[in-house]
Amino acid sequence: MNARAEIEQVIQEYLEGLYHCDTARLARVFHPAALYATAAGGEVLMLNMPEYFRIVAQRDLPARTGDARKERIVSVDLAGPETALVKLECRFFQKDYVDFLTLLRVDARWQIVAKVFRYEPVSCP
Repeated sequence: MNARAEIEQVIQEYLEGLYHCDTARLARVFHPAALYATAAGGEVLMLNMPEYFRIVAQRDLPARTGDARKERIVSVDLAGPETALVKLECRFFQKDYVDFLTLLRVDARWQIVAKVFRYEPVSCP
């Protein structure tokens, strides 16, 4: 399997983890020292993985609420065989997100090492 296909698999696992609020699934795609960061809402928020996973675990599952699901990989940029940046658009919790996911190939697999994102409330369902 080529690097792009492997990365796309990681992104699909990430999206499934978000949709089902499955922290075990998310832990498989995030590096343990990964960073979660946003300035959406006017203040900078930066979390480590245990902090982020606690938030995810408390969410109402989009899969259960029937929340509209929309996702699109906009781009995958490789900077050599071990570094990548994915731009992803997705919709969860009545918000449209743009994620910038930085991945490294560590221990023979791609892992998300940084999730930097912004969101806007959905204007039209």
